[in-house]
Amino acid sequence: MRLTRRNFLIGGGAAAATLACTGVAVAQRPQAFKGATAIRVEAQPISRLSTTDPDRSRFGALMFRSGAILRSDVSAFGGFSGLWRSGDGQEIIALADNAQILKARIETADGRLSGLSAPVLSPLILGNGVPMRRSRYYDTESFALSGNAVFIGTERNHAVIRFERNAAGSIIRGVPIPVPPALRDLPSNGGLEALAVAPQRSPLGGALIGIAEGGSGFILTGARQGAFQVALSGGFDVTDLAFLPDGDAVILERRFSLFGGFVCRLRRIEAAAIRAGARVDGEVLYESEPSHQVDNMEGLAVHREGGETVLSLISDDNFSSLQKTVLLEFALAA
Repeated sequence: MRLTRRNFLIGGGAAAATLACTGVAVAQRPQAFKGATAIRVEAQPISRLSTTDPDRSRFGALMFRSGAILRSDVSAFGGFSGLWRSGDGQEIIALADNAQILKARIETADGRLSGLSAPVLSPLILGNGVPMRRSRYYDTESFALSGNAVFIGTERNHAVIRFERNAAGSIIRGVPIPVPPALRDLPSNGGLEALAVAPQRSPLGGALIGIAEGGSGFILTGARQGAFQVALSGGFDVTDLAFLPDGDAVILERRFSLFGGFVCRLRRIEAAAIRAGARVDGEVLYESEPSHQVDNMEGLAVHREGGETVLSLISDDNFSSLQKTVLLEFALAA
């Protein structure tokens, strides 16, 4: 296991490494609620991404739209590693590391993010009635939703769990799906950080794609199943994945250093490049700078809104008071 900021935030230095390796770090995450629970979430809008260049709106191939810092007095709020937004952008679902999800509606003011309405935290329950938090699949890291199917990737006990989304929007009846041995044999803390379902009309034909820490990629369903590798560079590692309407993939990456803090990067990968045996790379769409209001960005979602392709990012605060839950949205420049 690599020593990460999470480990330092929990214990500091070598002691933190010991905590992480023994699994204590995971055990210290807040317990998920026993049932769907309405909570209060306060939002501090972010009107400018750069604190030193407030008039700047374009960052690489992206246009900054808006953002918000989200806070709640509920200890179980936070730790978000996966994100989904509805086709109209009005609903969000965020996956937390402690086997629960946040569902809410987006609030806006003058077209900018201003908060969340009706936020609810709900535990994920397996098909046998056992809460995921109390099962071997307690460490939930990646999330994908397509139609009525929801897929959640877990670490330590590496697996992909398929849930159903019913007419009321509840995510129910989780059952593990078959995964290749290479995925099950990933390092303990190096499992699937990213899951996404490719558009049906793309070369991947609606396949479920997963990428693990370290860049190991898997085409998990469909006719083109197999493993591939994401080329990593600059100390970045993959934290999420989403597909653009044209079928190209966007990967969210994160880098951390004790002196430089968190940096995030978005790269675009051509859909046709993702195939068994391939080593894939792509152009950088955006890389954050020290003045940018980012944190440990781990969740990525894509939707269309008003003719724009919108990319939304959410951070994993590791349930730490030293970090923030940041929700950002960008538009892909024409």
